[in-house]
Amino acid sequence: MEGSAAVKDKYREFTLAAFSELSSSSACSSSSSSTPVIVRVRADGVAELLYHQDSEFIDGLSIDVGTSQLFKLGPVQSLFVSKSSDTSKEKSYSRGVTIQFRNEEESMDFHSAFEQWRKEDAFKGTHLPNGAISASKSKFDDKIEPSSAKMYFHYYGQLLHQQNMLQDYVRTGTYYAAVIENRVDFTGRVVVDVGSGSGILSLFAAQAGAKHVYAVEASEIAEYARKLIAGNPTLGQRITVIKGKVEEVELPEKADILISEPLGTLLVNERMLESYIIARDRFLVPNGKMFPSVGRIHMAPFSDECLFVEIANKALFWQQKDYYGVDLTPLYGSAFQGYFSQPVVDAFDPRLLVSPPMCHIIDFNEIKEEDLYEIDIPLKFIASVGTRVHGLACWFDVLFNGSNVQRWLTTAPGAPTTHWYQIRCVLSQPIYVMAGQEITGRLHMIAHNAQSYTIDLTLSAKMWGPGAEQGGILQTVSCKLDLKEPYYRMSQSQPYTIAQDQQPHQPLQAQDIPIHAEDLEETELLQQPSENSGAQFQ
Repeated sequence: MEGSAAVKDKYREFTLAAFSELSSSSACSSSSSSTPVIVRVRADGVAELLYHQDSEFIDGLSIDVGTSQLFKLGPVQSLFVSKSSDTSKEKSYSRGVTIQFRNEEESMDFHSAFEQWRKEDAFKGTHLPNGAISASKSKFDDKIEPSSAKMYFHYYGQLLHQQNMLQDYVRTGTYYAAVIENRVDFTGRVVVDVGSGSGILSLFAAQAGAKHVYAVEASEIAEYARKLIAGNPTLGQRITVIKGKVEEVELPEKADILISEPLGTLLVNERMLESYIIARDRFLVPNGKMFPSVGRIHMAPFSDECLFVEIANKALFWQQKDYYGVDLTPLYGSAFQGYFSQPVVDAFDPRLLVSPPMCHIIDFNEIKEEDLYEIDIPLKFIASVGTRVHGLACWFDVLFNGSNVQRWLTTAPGAPTTHWYQIRCVLSQPIYVMAGQEITGRLHMIAHNAQSYTIDLTLSAKMWGPGAEQGGILQTVSCKLDLKEPYYRMSQSQPYTIAQDQQPHQPLQAQDIPIHAEDLEETELLQQPSENSGAQFQ
């Protein structure tokens, strides 16, 4: 491309048609016909906007790529927004600069290059001493609200919350078995424990013969982990606790294997999976192992009249017309929708499912961090019974793909309960379906800076019976939910009555499913339930 990608020593230059600074009396602007303009990015990450005057390029503006954002305004026009400061008044403000390219191809090339510069800027620098933290701003800080991060690390810095996870014996026991049964993967290997918490997984890895374990933990629980590890000196002599974020710390060597428990409600809540993927890209050797290596989100429509009525009744408070002389009814509609915007976290009877589940696979070995910012899952089910569908039930499982044993950790309904339970997105308006009717829809999750996701769910009942191939949608219901604000409904399991025409769905038994590389390309990874696999309900 002419003039647009020239590399001169430490610079990379792009020719512009014009640029101008917003809201500035000293704004610089130009057009390619009279005064050529270039944007030059130096090796230190500073972008210089220069314009031609008297046969030479004169300095115009300087922008720090590391603290800037680039927005596309049109095919050839973009906007730089960067942080700056007024040292005389000790105030900070933003600077806006519009840049115009000569054509759309050069604009696209510049945007691609800008993302690469940002990435290099975030991780630039030489190796720091073991456990040192890079001074550059990390990706975590760029995408997470500081107040959310503060609460998150405070929560996990407390022993009582670590105890809650350690006492989840399904969780802890499965991790232990996955590590010890696959000693061949750990013996003599360097291990990085991502978000190590109390250090229990690091101790498991040491028990399995790891050469050395780096336990990376950003919260104050790191100090307790040091104490626990020091109290187990035979294992602890091969474990180093590093306090800091995986996005920021530097390690003296690469890892042969990563181990982590980055799992949240619906698998992705708290957005720690992104840190797990960043650790993979930063620390793991090529073809290194990840424990876990694959995650699956399972989904199925459900029918639960008791739950629907329970949620709807919560809003009845706002139907009072004389609450100490005040009419509360103007807020009833908002309250009603508000209660249905909360995903329900509890353990439910798997017989409430009205169709076999489908699943969405996330391969931790292959997925890019950015792919977790937005997750879009098309839904398609065939109803097993005629009933009212009240929403979408979800759970997850993860695979420890060891060389000797492949072990699954599942949170499926009917299986032994974990501290994750299951999650249900409840519609404010049920959908009526008949046996054999097709249910379609979409589960769309968008990450937000409070370390969670906004969920947009749509379910539709398609025409069924004779002439269905020419028919369209009969009923469609949508809802928006915030995964950050669930309704924790973790009481004792309730006795559910099954309709005579409803066939019970048995729980998923995934722990012993063998998995092969080619299987990951298929969506149907669920084992057929066995006759004796169901939980006992009163």
